Amino acid sequence: MRFELSALIDPQLLSLVEESREFYADRPPGRGPAGVSELLALRETMPEPAECWPPPSVETVSAGGRSVPVRIHAPISRPAAGVLLEIHSGGFYLGSAADSDVRNRRLVNALGVAVVSVDYRLAPEHPWPAAPDDCETAALWLVENAEQRFGTTRLVMTGLSAGSTLVTTTLVRLRDRGIFAFSGAVAECGTYDLSTRTPAGRLIADEYFLRAYAGHAPDRTAPDISPIFASLEKLPPILMVVGAEDILLEDNLAMAARLVAAGVEVDLRVYPASPHAFTGHPTSMARAALEAIDSWIRERLSAEPLTAPSVGIWS
Repeated sequence: MRFELSALIDPQLLSLVEESREFYADRPPGRGPAGVSELLALRETMPEPAECWPPPSVETVSAGGRSVPVRIHAPISRPAAGVLLEIHSGGFYLGSAADSDVRNRRLVNALGVAVVSVDYRLAPEHPWPAAPDDCETAALWLVENAEQRFGTTRLVMTGLSAGSTLVTTTLVRLRDRGIFAFSGAVAECGTYDLSTRTPAGRLIADEYFLRAYAGHAPDRTAPDISPIFASLEKLPPILMVVGAEDILLEDNLAMAARLVAAGVEVDLRVYPASPHAFTGHPTSMARAALEAIDSWIRERLSAEPLTAPSVGIWS
């Protein structure tokens, strides 16, 4: 079969390319901090997270002998159609669950779901495995308590950038425990080779977040750090979303290939004229991507969780 990048792009999106290029013309790519001093200075300048209404409940949940703070957004005056476990972005060293409040309340209103957002610990103060430990804790709590707390056992996981990396490692950890409670996961512009051993990984070899998060690890090809090296069998269906101009595009293509080879159902969608984390920007391309994500989540919430792998690539 012929396989081209253009086959992963919905032709209807091409009409939005000019608008996207105009939006990004005066918006040069950002650069992450080069070391701990720049990181601390950047944290000081970060604006307060935008508030949403109603505000989420802030709780500490426990499972497996560990505890983690979460922010819970629930529907008003109606039962939840399912629960999303959301893992925020920020390169493992920035951000918080509160940064996702507006985004998560939109999901509640659009889909009628509850959203549980994990306030995982950040590097370099809390390097790997703190973040995946916290995400696993929240996932285990949700598996154990979703029905009683939210009246549903329909679960989907979602993450953006570093959050997508943590989504993948969390799914692998659950699979290794024999837990298949999540019926799907959305992974937006994740980074999957933190070892920089693959050609795709080498493109970000000079990024400080790699050292901050896992610089102490003797081998960053450990699957719990770089999930592209993991055994990926029996994971639930995954929607992968990435911009065609994202430096992580090749990493996402490589991860999609490994997932498909492992028998995982993958819906890989590439958005033209779009850089890293483009769904957070006020463009028509971003709105199209968010609408597609909403539709995919609705479909997965109506499906039963997988207990065995299935083969294919969704488009």
